[in-house]
Amino acid sequence: MAEYLTKSAARNIFYGGTIFFLILFTILTLHSHYYIRNVSTDESTLTEAVARGKHVWERHSCINCHTLLGEGAYFAPELGNVWVRYGGRNNTEGARMGLKAWMRAQPTGVPGRRQMPQFNLTEQELDDLIDFLEWTSRIDTLGWPPNDAG
Repeated sequence: MAEYLTKSAARNIFYGGTIFFLILFTILTLHSHYYIRNVSTDESTLTEAVARGKHVWERHSCINCHTLLGEGAYFAPELGNVWVRYGGRNNTEGARMGLKAWMRAQPTGVPGRRQMPQFNLTEQELDDLIDFLEWTSRIDTLGWPPNDAG
């Protein structure tokens, strides 16, 4: 056995490793796409209201302060499980009313606390945004966030 690495052996290791990891990356990408589309999200409950709620979320740049499923800023709470925190699994109307009241009451004016701006959302926009947050709460996030507080 040779005690040194020849130029052709190094080239073969490089090309072989590149091809191996390219194939591995492609397989993992395809698996992730399949999992997200078919297992973790419920596409059957994706309604027009949910889509409009996402547009409200984007138009008002909520992600600049909040995180959603771990993505976004860390200035304000995680909202991927806000529906659960407000009791939406057990009392949907109570959760809906609580979230609407919270958004309407902002800013609270409590000194020393971070304040959410008042966006003056219409009733339709509030309903759509809450539908979007409810839909995101049903995504299988594999345990994220790690606690109910977000």
